[in-house]
Amino acid sequence: MAADRNTQIDYARPIRRILIGGTVFVLVALFVLWRIDSPRVERMRAALIDRVIPGFDWAMAPITKGAELVEGFQSYARLAEQNQELRRELRQMKAWKEAALQLEQENAKLLDLNNVRLDPSLTYVTGVVMADSGSPFRQSVLLNVGARDGILDGWATTDGLGLVGRISGVGETTARVILLTDSNSRVPVTIQPSGQRAILAGDNSTAPVLDFVEDPAVVRPGDRVVSSGDGGVFPAGLLVGHLALGRDQRLRVRLAAE
Repeated sequence: MAADRNTQIDYARPIRRILIGGTVFVLVALFVLWRIDSPRVERMRAALIDRVIPGFDWAMAPITKGAELVEGFQSYARLAEQNQELRRELRQMKAWKEAALQLEQENAKLLDLNNVRLDPSLTYVTGVVMADSGSPFRQSVLLNVGARDGILDGWATTDGLGLVGRISGVGETTARVILLTDSNSRVPVTIQPSGQRAILAGDNSTAPVLDFVEDPAVVRPGDRVVSSGDGGVFPAGLLVGHLALGRDQRLRVRLAAE
């Protein structure tokens, strides 16, 4: 029978089989070669590795760069996390610093109270400020002591550094203090060393005004101002502050207390 010239012969299948068989043979040969424990075979393996592996540096370059990139991202993530942790620690340290400053101020006031020398006939009670109930038109604070602690209306209040104000309103467990800076505050004082008498009048500023000074010519900025005891409102000799000249050219007092 004559062959049909138009019939196409399929050469792809035999070639595919030959390639697959050759690949399998090479892999099996390499496996067997790597399993043989012989000095000669070991030298052959070493020579093969030395010949083949350096030529694959270009193939390993993307993998190496990718590994370095991943390591860089991990390092950046660790740095970002450490940065956030340092920020949190910094905020905590700021809070601790503020608390330490408040404790230091409170400790200084308590130490000053220990150094206060009062007339034995005077009675005193210690307390702390619970709230600042002041406003632009009224300067006052609330204390955590009241009638049950023996507090009486009109008593003088100090903070260990100087006179603060007077009790104006007493509850069972709290008391209100009208500060020297309040516009309703009027306290008779003495200016030392000249001995001049005056009235300390609050005007809702941090430095109350001195009114009715007997002889302003004999007083100087920096003179010590203490309570005079006139009228029996306050005991005499309580430190109020020091004399100063205001921007309005009026005599004022820089209070010793906060």
